Amino acid sequence: MFYKTISLVLLFGVFSATAQKTDSIASIDSTASHNLKFNYKQLIIPGVLIGYGVIGLESDQLLSFNSQINKEVTEDIDQKITIDDFSQYAPAASVYALNAFGVKGKNNMRDRSVIFVTSYVIMASTVLGLKSIVHEDRPDGSSNNSFPSGHTATAFAGAEFLWQEYKDKSIWYGIAGYAVATGTGLFRIYNNRHWLTDVAAGAGIGILSTKIAYWMNPYITKKLFGKSASEHNSTSMIAPFYNGQQYGLSYVKVF
Repeated sequence: MFYKTISLVLLFGVFSATAQKTDSIASIDSTASHNLKFNYKQLIIPGVLIGYGVIGLESDQLLSFNSQINKEVTEDIDQKITIDDFSQYAPAASVYALNAFGVKGKNNMRDRSVIFVTSYVIMASTVLGLKSIVHEDRPDGSSNNSFPSGHTATAFAGAEFLWQEYKDKSIWYGIAGYAVATGTGLFRIYNNRHWLTDVAAGAGIGILSTKIAYWMNPYITKKLFGKSASEHNSTSMIAPFYNGQQYGLSYVKVF
């Protein structure tokens, strides 16, 4: 059963990565950032994932499936692996690392940073809001803020960010990002911190948050920088973060 679960979660990640290939990118003008053009089909994957998680809150069948997975996982756990506390940030960090090594993404530094912060604000607000409303007990009984998985949402938001910025360079950048995000979700289950439904919902929220950030970017950029945005040389931003235990703010200055 546990190996079937791993296959299911991996399928979520691979399907998400490969299906993004159909996304269309539109350029606003020769100096503006490249933004994701809205298409209702882009809602299918995150919608299915979020829907699975939400239905799982009340579905006896999915709740039983959660319990079976948890039972098999806890029987095999020797010790917890905390790599998910770090891997959740790896996909988004890779966008900036690639740029630092000279691999240019779709958007310039300022615009991608605006997109990143917008995505993270949407994702964190959604995750924290649902946690405070749903009050689902964690598998290990440590708290009642299990739904949805914030680590998974963070990882998948970053994976979608990496995909959108570098899919035109090589689809393997995005696939690698989604593989890391999927692994993060698996480790949340392995560490007995989340149910499968929490992870599925977190993945959907993360993907959708980044898509919304790209859709909103033309309007946010115009509000922040006006028509002379391309003339600005530096940008400062503050982004909130939540890693499941701590809250905080990160400061980003783009030159």
